[in-house]
Order: sequence, then structure tokens, then C-alpha cells
Amino acid sequence: MTSHFRFGLVAGYSPDLAAWTAQARRVEDLGFDTLLATDPVAGADPFVLLGAAAAVTGRITLGTYVLADPFRDARALDWQAQTLHRQTGGRFELGLGAGRPDAGAHAATLGRAFPSPGERVTRMAETIAHLKRSIDRPRLLLSASGPKMLALAAQEADIVTFSWHPATTEDQAQSIVDRFRGLAGPRLPEIELGVNLIAVGEEPSPQVARFAGRDVPELLAAGAVTVLPSDPGRAREKLRRWRDRWGISYVTVNSGYAEPFAAIADHIRASGAFAGG
Repeated sequence: MTSHFRFGLVAGYSPDLAAWTAQARRVEDLGFDTLLATDPVAGADPFVLLGAAAAVTGRITLGTYVLADPFRDARALDWQAQTLHRQTGGRFELGLGAGRPDAGAHAATLGRAFPSPGERVTRMAETIAHLKRSIDRPRLLLSASGPKMLALAAQEADIVTFSWHPATTEDQAQSIVDRFRGLAGPRLPEIELGVNLIAVGEEPSPQVARFAGRDVPELLAAGAVTVLPSDPGRAREKLRRWRDRWGISYVTVNSGYAEPFAAIADHIRASGAFAGG
């Protein structure tokens, strides 16, 4: 685990290539460490878009958050991931997941079967084994919260992002982190731990309310670990507490919150917390 924070944006919308590449340049200019693409990106293939983002940026890491393993053949996925890894000089990290419960319809359009939850984890393990045959490979991020995915991530991941319920409190998160620590054992120091936020700030968001069942102000008031206040000082203390308590140092959020999240990241770097202080 590292004491240095990394900050990233998860982008899930691309009306056209010009808008997508402009966003990539903007993310780099704002000082973020990573730009991550959903799967799909508003119906588009994330690998195509990440290749375009790589062509107009020179520093940021590009990645997926997260690829739905059932959508892809393991050999084709390995080819695409290795291509981006090598062509970008190592600026690609592969985020992989078992796929959302509602992803079956998209899998069908690709001519892919969508297995049961337990089968998806087993299939992911097989995919990872194929990907790890290469010594020079992208870092592997797994998103996990349930027992089977936590166990797989503890064994295989370079980066783990905890995908807990939107209303999860710090006390509830503690049990998930403790379980993961126990599963990781001696591998724990090698694994970067992260969290994907659903919002930054105090403004209501109909989209968040639909997704989480509670709006942003309610989640903040309840102490949810999926939101940050917009005040950089308060956000810094919350993130430092998570890092000191759990080892979490990689924090991402939806690209719609780019500006307030960039202000928080700048404040943390300026305060010395970036270096573990």
C-alpha cells in the first residue's frame, strides 16, 4: 500500500471524438492522475476511446472502470490491454469487473452469454490467469465488495477499489476493509486501495438520488463513505482519516465533479498530505 494519494475521474459520456479528446486534455490540465472509461462509454467501446485519449495526452494514466468481463473473450481482451499498455509506455491500467446485474442486455448485443454471479467470478479468475501470463502487463484493478470478489481481489489485484453500497458508513466500511485485509495477508503491502465516490459537494443531484435512494446532502449528513464535502479542508481530513484508518489512497469520482474534486486534490498536495503528511 502507498501513503501517496492518487486522484482520478471516471468518464461515461462521449458524444463524439472531439468532445472526448477535449475532456482528456482537460483532465490532464486539471492535474488528475488518471482518466478512467466506463464499459461501455454511452454505448461506445472504451478501448477505442482510451486510444484516442492517449494520443492527446502525455502524462496521465488511462484505464477502465471497469470492464465487464462477460462482454469479452479473454484472448482478445489480453491483446487490447497489452496494446494500450505498450503503445502508451505503461500509461494504462486495466480495471476489470464481473459486470452489473443489468448488463445482460448489452452482453446479448455482443453475442455473449451473461452467466450467473457465481459463474462470473469463476470466469473472471480464468481471464485474470490468462492476462497474468505476460510478465510485462498493465496493473490490474478489481472492484470488489462481496465475499467472492474480495477473495479474488486479495489474491490477484494490484489495485482494489471498494464498491460498497452508496449509503455505507465508516463503521460499516470497516468490516469490509477488515475482511479484505485478512484475505490479503502478506500481499496487503503490495496492493493499492481505492474508493470510487459518487459525488462531491452539498448540492442535490437527481441522478445520485435515483441511483442511491438518497440525495447527496442526506448521504453527507449520514457520514457515507461515497461522498466528500466540497470544502477542501474538510474533504482533506476525511480522506486522510480513510488513509490512516484503512490505507485508502486512490480516489476517483464521476467526471461531472471534475472542478470541485480538482480543488480538493490541489489542496491535499499543497498541504503535504500527498506525501503522507
